[in-house]
Amino acid sequence: MGIRLEKPWQRLHDEVIAVLPAQLGVYHVADADSTVLSVGFAGAREPFGMQSALRREIEQLGQAARQFRCEFTSNYRSRWDELLMLHLADYGELPTPQRDQAQRVGRLSPA
Repeated sequence: MGIRLEKPWQRLHDEVIAVLPAQLGVYHVADADSTVLSVGFAGAREPFGMQSALRREIEQLGQAARQFRCEFTSNYRSRWDELLMLHLADYGELPTPQRDQAQRVGRLSPA
């Protein structure tokens, strides 16, 4: 198992979000073509964990946000940094909502 988030995509819809556990973790939000629009985390300030974070993404990204995949972890900040570094290595830039993190995250050369 590598460091990539390779779980299957799920429909980003309220009925799907409502059954998620209210836990901490990381996620990708993508459009209908599986292009990642946001790499985020559900942290300690989210009242309902992953549910709250994904609902916020829907509000911010609008209709473009069609699917997501997530991973539950209490180490969400370090895992988020890994996912940001992977995205940067793969695409040369971060998704628009995370562009302000580019100077903060390190560099990674995945094999």
